[in-house]
Amino acid sequence: MARIFYDTDADIKVLQGKKIGIIGYGSQGRAHALNLRDSGLEVVVSELEGTVNWEKAKKDKFSPLAASQATKDCDVLMMLVQDNVQPAVYTSEIAPFLKPGKALGFAHGFSIHYHQIIPPETIDVFMVAPKGPGDLVREQYTQGQGVPCLVAVHQNFTGEALKISLAYAKGLGGTRCGVVETTFKEETETDLFGEQAVLCGGVTELIRAAFDTLVEAGYQPELAYYETCHELKLIVDLIVERGIQGMRKVISDTAEYGDMTRGPRVITPAVRQEMKKLLAEIQDGEFAREWILENRVGRPVFHALEKKAEAHLIEEVGKKMRAMMPWLKK
Repeated sequence: MARIFYDTDADIKVLQGKKIGIIGYGSQGRAHALNLRDSGLEVVVSELEGTVNWEKAKKDKFSPLAASQATKDCDVLMMLVQDNVQPAVYTSEIAPFLKPGKALGFAHGFSIHYHQIIPPETIDVFMVAPKGPGDLVREQYTQGQGVPCLVAVHQNFTGEALKISLAYAKGLGGTRCGVVETTFKEETETDLFGEQAVLCGGVTELIRAAFDTLVEAGYQPELAYYETCHELKLIVDLIVERGIQGMRKVISDTAEYGDMTRGPRVITPAVRQEMKKLLAEIQDGEFAREWILENRVGRPVFHALEKKAEAHLIEEVGKKMRAMMPWLKK
């Protein structure tokens, strides 16, 4: 079983007197920067001048710097630009200025695990990965709560890497509810697998397949959208709040019986075997190599698949149906 850390296990004083550089002011970057600053820590933000995120940082009363300057000025750096951008930013803006004893953090292990970034042995390398989007990380912090985090240590040059990661997680609010210890390997591989098999790939393909099945059988696409897409959130919310069996206690007995008897006919042994193949491709680096190459050649497959997905009937019908639900609009 994993070790789980709470407020009493973390000492935020470990980071007091140090400058923390947030590289990238997107959703996670903004939440990290604001939460850490509100926790009494000195925070520096790095963003590209003139971008939307640069302007957001200025509105939040930061004075954004180039990543190279942030690296020179800061003791602890958190890399929060996207995975495909990280190697270039690291090589040109960070690596030349990493002095011994500094700490380099990540919120996802892709670049380290797949050797896209190879830090010098003379620094600490750690991970703090909130298990929620940046907006939620910020919202929960301001409400006196927190979002659970994962922490990991890749390099422990100073002997303080775990303490730094726990102090950082505490500054985000993560130790208020619990921080789970992991490794860069485990976080990266489980994260990619979850995205591909369930959270993104599995769910979206299941929705489209079910929608197509109903429409091709002659049912109105509007009803197909309700039954295969819209109501999914209601079930997912119940699962998140109560667990799978808790959800089953809330739905009708008819739905529960259909769940237990027909679900295994959709997720067949062949589907489970394909999931194992997906995991193997993540474990041996095949998926990472494919994605890295895709970015190097300008993302032709990515853009073609994205365009095809946008043309699917469910997108047209979904826009119409969501317009009928004003409560969905923030």
